[in-house]
Amino acid sequence: MSLRTCVSPKGKFIVGEHRPGFTVKNFRTEDAESTIGRLADSTPVNSNINFPETDITVPQADTVYEIANPLPFRGTTYINSRWADKNARNPENIHLPQKPSFSFTRTIEKWLKKKGLSQENKKDLLDFLPPPLLSALADSSDDPEELVRIAEKTCTFVFDQENKRPAGLVFKTDRSGIPVPDIKNHALFDTVANNIHLPDDYKAAMVLTPGIQGTSPITGDWKKKDDKEKKPKSHVFEYLRQNSYIPWGHFAANTAHDTIRYCIKDLGGEDITGMRHLFYQRIYTSVAVQLGVELPCSRKKLSRDQLEKIRKKSLEKIRDSEKLKFNGSLWGWNFGFGFAHSGYRLHASHQQIHQQYAMIPEIVSDTGQGSMPSFACGDMVAEFIDAYRQTWGKNFFETYMSAIRSNERVDRDPKKSSRLVVFEDENIMVFVPKAQTSQWELQLMPLKPCGNILEADEAMRCSLDRGILTALKILESMGADMITSIEYSKRFDSKDSDQRVLYAFLPKIPFSPGAFSETQLRWINGHYPEDFALACRSRLKAFE
Repeated sequence: MSLRTCVSPKGKFIVGEHRPGFTVKNFRTEDAESTIGRLADSTPVNSNINFPETDITVPQADTVYEIANPLPFRGTTYINSRWADKNARNPENIHLPQKPSFSFTRTIEKWLKKKGLSQENKKDLLDFLPPPLLSALADSSDDPEELVRIAEKTCTFVFDQENKRPAGLVFKTDRSGIPVPDIKNHALFDTVANNIHLPDDYKAAMVLTPGIQGTSPITGDWKKKDDKEKKPKSHVFEYLRQNSYIPWGHFAANTAHDTIRYCIKDLGGEDITGMRHLFYQRIYTSVAVQLGVELPCSRKKLSRDQLEKIRKKSLEKIRDSEKLKFNGSLWGWNFGFGFAHSGYRLHASHQQIHQQYAMIPEIVSDTGQGSMPSFACGDMVAEFIDAYRQTWGKNFFETYMSAIRSNERVDRDPKKSSRLVVFEDENIMVFVPKAQTSQWELQLMPLKPCGNILEADEAMRCSLDRGILTALKILESMGADMITSIEYSKRFDSKDSDQRVLYAFLPKIPFSPGAFSETQLRWINGHYPEDFALACRSRLKAFE
């Protein structure tokens, strides 16, 4: 093969098969056999098996399947058949166990065999805990009272005089004279504030009320009223992060302080519509300003009809070869938070469900006073599909779609499901990639040419939004509580009609930290992609 991809020009997947058998020379000079324990009947267990006398011959080790990613820059997936065959017997059981209910003070109460600890004793008990144990409690406890005690150790609250509930934090001034919350332990503060079981008014006072996390201006909002409730049915703010790790700033669309959303099951269709509407609105208007397309007046959310008119006018100007300085977009979503008691942050640092997005320039000046292309992950897709077309005379995404539709199981078992598609409508499909880069990766792709959100009409945008929410709900229902989502999109002024916008949903799985294999883009898996697709489909009925 001249290109490292599993998608052959015939519209089929190519799967490598390792059937190892080998001999290893024994160069050991000394033995160190010892008794390492005993069985229940006192029979000793020793380590003599670890010290063979001769060379070692392995006639047949585990079969391992090697699947190059459809997109070569994403590496290669390796599936151990012994692990995968075990999962193939009951693919519906692929899930993570629920976190156990846990409260330290309740446990101590049982241990002391008392009717209960006094409030003062509970406070004293938490004061004596070492920091690693306190951090673990902040992350894992489901006891609201216990979490409040921990929260009060991280900062000082201002309480409402009438109902004695938290209404804010005590501030101090930084070196620039700007008021900032007086937080005593930032890591513990972040951890307890991210715990869903912390009472909502504490969450709001610590991290959710606009302004509590800094001076970032709110540049957009979206609200859906609920006639039956005082709180809105859905409410989203768009924050501008002007001093960003993303050059030229980025935006964050957050569910607001009056619509608490800490897990996907609490996220409604209105919420995802709101966050994505702010994304479409920001990107469409940013492109329109560059092209001289007239915009409605400020200080008002654009309607769907207004968005569609702006989108179409911008596309017309781009097709007339108008140039864009910022011709790409970035979108991502870090869902979930994790902080290990050892001090390692396991995922995103942000409370509430939120999505981030930004515009990307075409070129950037270099320090030698020249210029260079500015990076966007979708550019790697564009480079590859161009090489695919030049090598085999085929459009990649059309061929990829054929391979997904005609898929054959990795293990070639005709009695088991070969389907990779999890969910689809008339515009998009959510599917399991043949070569998963996260053990539980899902992807979303349009069924027809659509390379970026500027090429997505209203029906396509609705399908994209629904598909994103469906993929996340499936993964959370299976036990995933930390998921990174990213978008690979085409440059707005690209003429390539084959490139399609692609979304990847990448859960973090316990016991699978990124290590040397993953650093080499070698992704190790213990199930066949077809069985994971079946496991995902079995979850769909719960929220359809």
